[in-house]
Amino acid sequence: MRWQVHSEQALYTDRWLDVRVADVELPDGTRLDHRLIRTAPGAGAVVTDDRGRVLLLWRHRFITDSWGWEIPIGKIEEGEEPVAAAARETEEETGWRPGPLRPLLYTQPTNGLSDSAHHIFHADRATHLGPPADTWEAERVEWVPLADLHRLIDRRDLVCGTSMAALLYLVVSGGGGRARS
Repeated sequence: MRWQVHSEQALYTDRWLDVRVADVELPDGTRLDHRLIRTAPGAGAVVTDDRGRVLLLWRHRFITDSWGWEIPIGKIEEGEEPVAAAARETEEETGWRPGPLRPLLYTQPTNGLSDSAHHIFHADRATHLGPPADTWEAERVEWVPLADLHRLIDRRDLVCGTSMAALLYLVVSGGGGRARS
């Protein structure tokens, strides 16, 4: 059952997002206007260490007025490769340079509303460079035990969909993740 798109029209556009309305036809012939958001792709990293910990940011999200743990992630700049963006975002947001990054997970976290695409990589080590360059990104940056994931999710201290998907995937794939092409 594929929906047919007859047209799309921009409602609002800036450098971060493009809000649109699409004229779509459902398989039963019904036509409706459906809102959607187009965004640039993002890249992030799950960085672990040899002590079973993961590098996370504790940050506030004003939209939901909530605090939570997240992996470093951000926009892929024009002409930038996803792996380079993941390394850059990790350094800027945490002050740690990830070791060699390997593909971990590709996700479309809100595909019923947005074309947002996230390329997530894994590194099993990092080098501390100093304080984060983007001091406004997080209240704090910490190495959090992977064994605490269940508790963090239960307490709603980990609610970001991409962060949760990446961390749970890492755990179910054996803790080190498997490279994906």
